[in-house]
Amino acid sequence: MTPPYDTGDGAGHEGTEPIPPGHRVGDWVVTELIGAGGWSTVYAARPARADRRDLGEVALKIMPTAGLAPRQARRIVESARREVELGRRAGHPRLIGLKESFVLSAPDLPAVDGAIVLVMERAAGSLRELLDAGVSGADRGRLIAGICEGLAHLHRSGWVHADLKPENVLLGADGSVKLSDFGLATELTGTHGFVPPLGTLDYLPPERWRAPLGELGVQVRPSADIWALGVVIHEVFASGASPFPGATPVARGAAVQEYGEGRAPLRMDLAVPPFWRALAADCLAPTHAERAPHTAETLLARIAAGEAARGPATGVARVRRPRARAAVLAAVLCATAGATLWSDAVREGSAALGATPRAVRVFNAERGCQDRADRDPQCSLGLAIDPLRPYVAGNVVPTRVWHGDLLTADCRLPDGLPVIDEEDLTSTLWFRVRLPRGSAYPAAWLPAVRTKDRPQLPGCPHRPVPR
Repeated sequence: MTPPYDTGDGAGHEGTEPIPPGHRVGDWVVTELIGAGGWSTVYAARPARADRRDLGEVALKIMPTAGLAPRQARRIVESARREVELGRRAGHPRLIGLKESFVLSAPDLPAVDGAIVLVMERAAGSLRELLDAGVSGADRGRLIAGICEGLAHLHRSGWVHADLKPENVLLGADGSVKLSDFGLATELTGTHGFVPPLGTLDYLPPERWRAPLGELGVQVRPSADIWALGVVIHEVFASGASPFPGATPVARGAAVQEYGEGRAPLRMDLAVPPFWRALAADCLAPTHAERAPHTAETLLARIAAGEAARGPATGVARVRRPRARAAVLAAVLCATAGATLWSDAVREGSAALGATPRAVRVFNAERGCQDRADRDPQCSLGLAIDPLRPYVAGNVVPTRVWHGDLLTADCRLPDGLPVIDEEDLTSTLWFRVRLPRGSAYPAAWLPAVRTKDRPQLPGCPHRPVPR
């Protein structure tokens, strides 16, 4: 089974001496080996100190330099530097979190003495593992949207991932999607960044196969990540199969070059639905110029619009987002065991609470959506059925709201599902709002990031009952 952390491209440190369970690495104690590869080995670990036990389990990415030629050692150090720099400057819920980094002193284990250690969030698995096991139809759109959100933040922050693939899409125990392995990530200087002549062959765009190697490396642009996303979309719907024929990565790379030079058409598996086929085809446009208009943010907008027009049959997660000019409103998707359902108080209105209702005005940070006279469906915002369940298909009421609408709130939930606004601010506060008489639901939930108001209201009850 593919380990949930990608550990390199196979060059360098094969056969590195393993660190035994129970061995202390900095302030962490190794519990088990997660995965090993060419550049690094990843271990699960727990805090060594009792006063840090609440931090939970982490993943230690150990990148040895002992015994390497100077050029190889410099490559390892540069890879670690990229990960640390990106983790420090571009953190986001859709990127795997970097907690700390240090140089390991382990004279009793010479092979890892002096190794660079990255302490990261622990993931439950990878998209590759999920593809191998089979992805359910309901999850496919959610996964792709999560990848788009991570890429949108990276590109907005001025970075290119440069090695997007299912192994580098990690999944939390709660179902959350996080991009990982930023050893090849590069910060843009103008329109380009520069990376070493490395990468995973199956995900390289046509221009990378013939890109000249300069003093700073190979030029890359965000459109390279969009190409890789197109391959991933195809794999998600085609049981892990590449859109390009060939028995080996090199053979598939030759097919990519044939396609890029106009000598072969793009042939996708019939298992890819029409909506996703069109999306993947735009991601897989043969040249950078043709691919450039299809940014991660415009793709997110298309996913939202496609879901609104087609409904659950497309397999698109029901996450409502504004137009592509702004960052997206995204729930941190948390799969809960035994979802909390509506309480009697929700169905019967707020009278049972004895609360004095308060008005809250809807706020949409998208400037182009702040004209109250323009009830553009793409500017509408969704209200949740349950703030403790994932903000996806089946958990959004039919009633839509727009910027400036006045709603009546009767209670507040301070610890609901975290929601991120366009400025990457996170809030767990939700307001329960009344819906007009005749609506499919008597009430719904508005995330606090969608209003500037903070009325003092009682807490909402948590009595789960069947619908």
